[in-house]
Amino acid sequence: MLFNSFTYLSFILVVIPVFYLLPSKLKNPFLLICSYLFYAYWDWRFCSLLAVTTLTVYLCGKYIFESKEQNKKKFFLYISLIINLGILGLFKYYNFFIDSFNSAFSVFGGNLDWLHINLILPIGISFYTFQALTYVLDIYRGESEPSDSIIDVALFVSFFPQILAGPIERARNILPQLKNERRFELSQFKEGFVLITLGMFKKVIIGDTAGKIVNQIFAEPSYYASIELIMGIILFTIQIYADFSGYTNIARGTAKMFGINIMENFEQPYFSQSVTELWRRWHISLSTYIRDYVFIPLSISTRNWGKFSVAFSLFFTFILVGLWHGAGWTYIIFGALNGSVLVYEALSRKFRKKLSQKIPAVLYDRLCMLMVFIFFTFALIFFKSASVNDVFIILGRIFSWHEGEFFGRIILIILSYLFISFFLDLLEIRYKTHAFLLKFSTPSMIGISFALWLVIIPYILQSSPMPFVYFQF
Repeated sequence: MLFNSFTYLSFILVVIPVFYLLPSKLKNPFLLICSYLFYAYWDWRFCSLLAVTTLTVYLCGKYIFESKEQNKKKFFLYISLIINLGILGLFKYYNFFIDSFNSAFSVFGGNLDWLHINLILPIGISFYTFQALTYVLDIYRGESEPSDSIIDVALFVSFFPQILAGPIERARNILPQLKNERRFELSQFKEGFVLITLGMFKKVIIGDTAGKIVNQIFAEPSYYASIELIMGIILFTIQIYADFSGYTNIARGTAKMFGINIMENFEQPYFSQSVTELWRRWHISLSTYIRDYVFIPLSISTRNWGKFSVAFSLFFTFILVGLWHGAGWTYIIFGALNGSVLVYEALSRKFRKKLSQKIPAVLYDRLCMLMVFIFFTFALIFFKSASVNDVFIILGRIFSWHEGEFFGRIILIILSYLFISFFLDLLEIRYKTHAFLLKFSTPSMIGISFALWLVIIPYILQSSPMPFVYFQF
């Protein structure tokens, strides 16, 4: 069930009023049933994986908390990690590693094709697996206590606004909210409505329209001229941001309508002045997750390595970030590129500080912003391309410059998408909220929202909804 569809809008229009008509003790069970129905709409068979994940973390969290010996705590932690990461690894990475080993064995005349398994990647598995693991990890660390309700834990794992593409929440943030009495509040409903409206506009009008051009270009890059390929690359940078931040707005808006606050996932990342800053603003829930559960423990375990500790920990962490996004060498290279630049930035702070003092501050800041945007746009070529060979085709055709027939029109398209995307970000910065329409007068807010829906609805009616980019992860 895609957010950018009338099916979803109809779904929440039914679920929300029923939710508030129910007595408090039935609200969470009702939301849990709705979440499983939402997930089953895609493929009911994979609800069993949700149930296994829920039962595993619930029982292991309980046993970790009750165990007095550290070895027993570790045992139940490892059981939870092995089961859940094992399921993720089987469905998402098994065939990738078989293909990689098969390439190596083929040099010696070997063949491992018989080891392939035909598996469908369960939608959202990377998101809900990582989210579920925060429950046991935080209990093991002594940062939270187990819930006495398996219903609440199950709802935390499967909450439908965020199950497919996050944000990757922490148990200690969501579970206490599920215990609270949640009554209808007009202010939260208005904020939720505005977030959904702006999120739909970003996704449907910016992300989907750009995505149609992007998909066509990246499907056969060898057919396109240099300027057309550059347009495809820049529009993908816009598409993925509008698509994912739009999804987050819709997820947060829907959750707010149920009285649940989930974290912000983007903070105008394309205004960043370093790649380090960009990753603090981009996919914040994943960045902070990886920081807390991978980078910091790895840095502590290698602290005797001196500066090499930070370099190794950053690079290794971002190889994992690349792999998290997808089972393919293009994703690993995407992670390695970002990791390499982060290592450089970590080791060159003094040099860059001295350099900034020799250049006017405004100019230095704008140059840094431009360089970060160019780098991230370049890295996203690997993210989007079907293979490394496609990347070489794209870069080769760009550097052997061929302008094409529609240079002026293409430049206008690029500038239009950049303008509207950055304009929305500037409004968020100006009003210090993603729901900036709430800062306008009520008539203005209603009028602008109505105008946006007049654009959104016809587009949804005349075209089939495009899946969100991050659904494949």
